[in-house]
Formats: sequence, structure tokens, C-alpha cells
Amino acid sequence: MSGQQPPRQRRPFRDDESSHGSASHSPREIVPGSTGSDSEHTNAVGAGYERQAYRSSRMPYMETTRFAWTISSALFIIALGLRFYKINHPDQVVFDEVHFGKFAAYYILREYYFDVHPPFAKLLFGLVGWFVGFDGKFDFTNIGDSYSIHQVPFIGMRSFPAFLGSATVPIVFWIMKESGYPTAIAAFSAALVLFDNAHVAQTRLILLDAALVFFMALSLLAYIKFRKLRYHEYSPAWWGWLFATGTFLACTLGCKMVGLFTFLTVGVAVLVDLWQLLDIRKGLSIEQFWRHFAARALGLIVWPAIVYLSFFWAHFKVLKYSGTGDSFMSPAFQETLAGNELLLNSQEIRYYDTITLKHKDTKVYLHSHEETYPLRYEDGRISSQGQQVTGYPHNDTNNFWQIIPTKALPATGRGRIVRHKDTVQLLHAKTQSYLLTHDVASPLMPTNQEFTTWYPDEENSRYADTLFIVDVLEAQEGDPWKSKSGHFRLIHVPTKVCLWTHAKALPDWAYKQQEINGNKNPQDRTATWFVEDIISDETGEDQRGRTTKVEEKKVKPRNFFKKFWELQSLMLAHNAGLTASHPYATGPINWPFLISGISFWTENDKKQQVYFIGNVASWWACSLSLAVILGVMTTDAIARRRAINPIPDDIRNRLLNNAGFFVIAWACHYFPFFLMNRQLFIHHYLPAHLASALVAGSVMNFIVTEAIEFPVSYASATAPARRYPRTHTDIGSKAIAFLLGYATLLFGLFLYIAPLTYGTPGLDGHAVNRRRLLNTWTLHFQAKEHETVAAEDSD
Repeated sequence: MSGQQPPRQRRPFRDDESSHGSASHSPREIVPGSTGSDSEHTNAVGAGYERQAYRSSRMPYMETTRFAWTISSALFIIALGLRFYKINHPDQVVFDEVHFGKFAAYYILREYYFDVHPPFAKLLFGLVGWFVGFDGKFDFTNIGDSYSIHQVPFIGMRSFPAFLGSATVPIVFWIMKESGYPTAIAAFSAALVLFDNAHVAQTRLILLDAALVFFMALSLLAYIKFRKLRYHEYSPAWWGWLFATGTFLACTLGCKMVGLFTFLTVGVAVLVDLWQLLDIRKGLSIEQFWRHFAARALGLIVWPAIVYLSFFWAHFKVLKYSGTGDSFMSPAFQETLAGNELLLNSQEIRYYDTITLKHKDTKVYLHSHEETYPLRYEDGRISSQGQQVTGYPHNDTNNFWQIIPTKALPATGRGRIVRHKDTVQLLHAKTQSYLLTHDVASPLMPTNQEFTTWYPDEENSRYADTLFIVDVLEAQEGDPWKSKSGHFRLIHVPTKVCLWTHAKALPDWAYKQQEINGNKNPQDRTATWFVEDIISDETGEDQRGRTTKVEEKKVKPRNFFKKFWELQSLMLAHNAGLTASHPYATGPINWPFLISGISFWTENDKKQQVYFIGNVASWWACSLSLAVILGVMTTDAIARRRAINPIPDDIRNRLLNNAGFFVIAWACHYFPFFLMNRQLFIHHYLPAHLASALVAGSVMNFIVTEAIEFPVSYASATAPARRYPRTHTDIGSKAIAFLLGYATLLFGLFLYIAPLTYGTPGLDGHAVNRRRLLNTWTLHFQAKEHETVAAEDSD
């Protein structure tokens, strides 16, 4: 065809094989966007592969297994040195150690807590803390609290993430080697992580990210090993690596919910794999296809789900005592915890009891006082000028409400107990007025109803507007309403709105107390209240002993799956609700370019600081590589539409299959953050940075050599025969010299920023300014501009 370039004579082969996303019997692997057919392959040759000596004659030993293990071991030893260097500094609580160190303490004390992250990594921290002798009594209250003074074995606890961070470096190396890249290229990708200040800073502290990135890398490596066995389907090794992939995926998700992105990465590759298997040209019957589908579903969905559930089973088994997380959970959940207040002090509520009502989420009391709403609000709307009903966070007599029946009651007995779905009135004890809501807009939310009170001696009767239904959650008809444990919604009979509050404060005319209004969605989860205390009975005295502490009741059993789903739903809801501002929160668009970092810790006297920021030479090289590969593949696709082949097929297939898989991993770990409205930080980019380091190695291989390693997958007697010879990469001494030079640059820049990574030595203002490579970095102890100029003049 006119305009088509002739094939290059030095390549009598194609790269027909890779480790990602191919059909089980396909002689080539496809990822989204790749093209090609199998017509070039034939079974005329024997089942084995014809060998051809195409290895560089200059340094053939570099591609031996022994040399690869030597380099891998060296990388691991260097990583250990960088991550364990001065791991005892600072000997104070740093950044989010206030959370994750505290959670380890809860496991040791076996006290229940609540957190938005799954429990696996935190269980490991608890285990390590117990192993090194931590008694759990240090509470990690504030950043800067001393470990040494309180004799906390923090070095042992920090050693665990430091080890995982060190082990991640050789895993990156082996991901590249197993994908068919030369040792020098694999070492280059590993060096981008090895000498990265952000990875080092994050993995030498009691934080979850070291475990997250470690298991994410293991997941990618295990899947690549599984794909290389595609001609050994259903063999023990094939099943082993399939289930290993599922196990590591579950562990990744068990560290943080963003582990779902690793599931997404492998899921995309598996879908492409199954799509190719479905092709009738692959020679599989529909029964064989479904067998492949079932195997992958078992290994990558069912098995990971079992492993993931096992983390929560252990979580619930260990945390058997009441703790700080009780109030987040339902009463039924709380009653499974020994020593919980619901088991100690939950009492049946009777008519004419005086009680206090508390909002479950914001922890404010239902409150009222004699002051009235203003006639006109700032936006011009008119109020009812009724008595204010607000949310108040402190104990006060204005929080007391008496339960008034709306039906005839027996003189004595259990007929005087308030039950689920009963209609009641609430009488404000201090002002002797009834709680009321009506069709008047609330002060802050015009779509919601105003709550006020009604005095019965007023001329116009408002009795109907004072009627409310007590809707006890998870209750059956006739169940009693209880203090502490009886979480409920209060639903207005005429309008069907429910009693609700939110965190926004009212203006000065309401003493900046919290607004109470009527939510038109009576099923809203945030409209949940509970009775905090029974103040007195109808006589004004506690004659029945219902409000005094009683002997501890027996812990109630609860189905594991009910507990799991309750906790999982709360984790997701609270994770999405982390929207508060933070001075070091940044958007995802900034992360690949290191626009700004995070201040982890400072020591004013010695002018020391730990500032989380990456190695510019690493992060920018990775970002540039992503742009290069996307540009190259786009240009190639456009050229091929005009019958021009600028990139030989073997090189193109390797870029699509191997590098394409890495690009998918980067995209899956990066772009979902743009859809989140929660608080985000640059350390969320660490998994994506690891994936981009793999992309950088692929791009570097494309630049420095015109040869590839072929084949990658393990041959077998059942594999389709190929007419193309075995080939090896041909990477020259100049390329190796360049890679060594860049690794030296990485190490040099790492050392230059190291005082910010390790928090030592302290730097004066001028030294801090010199390490502020971008003017957007918000470092502490910077010298002022006139001081810097004066110092330069004195020089």
C-alpha cells in the first residue's frame, strides 16, 4: 500500500506475548486499544520455541537470574538503610500517628473503636505493638506528645511499616522483570521508588500507606505471574497465583477503601482477558469459556470476599469491650460489647417521665428557652415569633422534657410504658409549653419546618400540631422505648416531618446554638435521637430505681453479617463526610507535579521539621513518562489509520500490553479522586506514583533499546507453536551509564531534601529556603526575603 513503511530488516520477529490481559490460548495479548490478528501464527513448527542468540554480547550476565536476584537484594538492603535511618527521630507523635497508633492501643486493650478504614493494617499494627511490649496505655492524643517519656516502644511499631516500605522496592523490580524488561530497566523503576522522599517519609511512621502500597504492588506482581502461566491453565501454579492475586487484593482493600482501585485495575485486565477468550477463533467452546470465567470469579471475587470478611471477624473478636466507638453504632450492636452503658443503664421509659433527648450524630440536647424567634430573618422571611427550640451541647435544665400520653392509661403496671409507634406530646419542663412544628420555614433552611412550642392557655388550640410518633429503630410492634439503647425518630403526625438538626449554628439572637428543624425525609439516617437520661418520674422523684446503675447484663449475640454491614455502611458514609477544610489538603490535579506537601511535625527550638514531599526527579520523570507514552500511542494510532507503521509491531505490542497495563493501574489509582468531595492529601497519590514508576521504566526501555525479551509467558506442550524465534533485549553500555547517572541524580536530590524527610538536622532559614524547590511549598522556619538578600550581600 502506498505510503506504508517497509519492515525493518533487523527484526524477523514480533512481540506476540505479554503478561497482561491476554486470552489463555492466544499467541498475543491484547489490552483495550490494541489491534491485530492471529493469522501470522502457525502450528507448523513444534511446540517448543526456536532459540536465537540475540543477547547483547557486551554484558550478557546482566540478564541472568542470579544477577537479577543480586540487584534485587541490593535494592532491598539500600531501602532498609534509607527507611530505618534515624527511625527513632522524632521520638514524638507525628501527623496521623495520633489516629493509627491509638487504634493499635485499642486492639491491645480490646476496646471497641470506630474508623473509616477497614481493619487489616490496624490489626497488624496492634499485633506488632503487642509483640514489642506496648501496653496500650499511651493514648496518642496530640502531635508532639513524647514517646520516650511515656516509655512507648515506638521504634518497634515504626519498624513494621518501614520493613513493608523497604520490601516494596524489590517487588517493583520483579514486576518489571516478570513483565520482560531488562534488569537495568527494572532497577530504574525500583530506584524511582527507592529514592523517593515521599515514600520514605510515609513508610517510617505508624501509618497505613506502607501496607497499602506493599499489598497493591504484590497484587500486580501476583497477577502478572498468573498471566504468564496462561498455557498452564488449571495447573497448581496457575491456581496458586490466581488465589494469591485474590488474597493480596483483599489485603489491599483491608488496609484502606482505596484498595478498591487495585481491584479495578486487575478487573479491567481480567475483563479484557475474558473478552479475548470469548472470541471463537481462540478455539474454546462456550463451556470452556464459562469454566475460565468461574475460575476467575472464584479466585478474584469470592475468595477475596472471604478474606476481607475474615479481617472484620478478627476485628470483632478482638474488640470485645466497650470503647470510644460505641456511640457510632446501633443499640443492638452496642449490646454485643461487654461493659457498654446500654447494658448497664438502659431503662424502660414510662409516661410522665422527665427525660433529656440527644442527637446521635451531633451530640446536642433538644433544648428550649423563653427567647423567641425574630420577626424577620436576614433574608427577609417572616418567622412565627414562637419560642426558640435549639440544639445545646451542655447539660441544662432547659433540656428537660416530660412525656405526655395521648391516650388513657391504667393506674399502674406495664400499660404505662411508652412503646414503639406510640403517639406522644413533649412538654418542656421549664416553660410548661409543648413541642410543636408547623408549616413555617426554619431560620436557616427554608425547605424545612420551624420547631417551636405552644402554651396550652393560648386562645387558638394547637393540640394537633403537638402530636409526635415515637419511631424506635429496629423495633417490633409493642416493643418498649428504652433510654440509651432506644434510638428513635420523632415524626410529626400532621406533616410527617421528623425532628432533625445539623451542625450549622444559629445567629447571635439564638446564642449561636444549633438549629432544630423538621426534615421532610422521615427516613433520614441523621434524624436519629436517643434518650440520654431519665431525670425523674411523674412524681418528680426517682422511686423505682430505674435511673440508678444496675448490675451488668449479659452481652447479647448478634449475627456477624449484620454487624459487618452496619460497620461497612458507616465507614463509607463517614469517609464521604470528611469534607472539613485542612491547610494541607490539595486537589488531585496538583499531586503529580508536587505543587505542595504536608507538614507532618515541627520542633521550634531546634528548627526541625518533617515535611512530606516527593523527590522532584522521580515524580516529574514519572509524569513526563505518562505524557510520552500517551503521546506516542496516540500518534501511532493516527499514523496507522493512514497505513503508516512508525513503530514496529513487536515494540508496539509490548507498549500496549505491558505499559498499557501499568497506565491502567495509574489511571485507576488516580482519576477516581477527582470524583470525591472528601478531604484529600498528596499522600493519596503514592499508589498511583508506584504505577507511574512502572510506566517510566516501560518508556525508558522504549527509548534506550530497539529489542525486547520474547517470549514472556511460560511455554508448554499445549501452547500454540510459533514461527518467531526467542529474542533478548539489547541494552547498551551508554544506556546503562545514563540510567546510573539518573539514579545518582535521584539519590543526590533525595539527600538534599533528606532533612525535611527525616526531621534532622535542623535547618536555618536560609537552608530551608534553598530546599524550597517550588515557591508553593509551605515550609516552616523560612528566612524572610530581606534576610535572604542581606545574607547574599554579606557573601
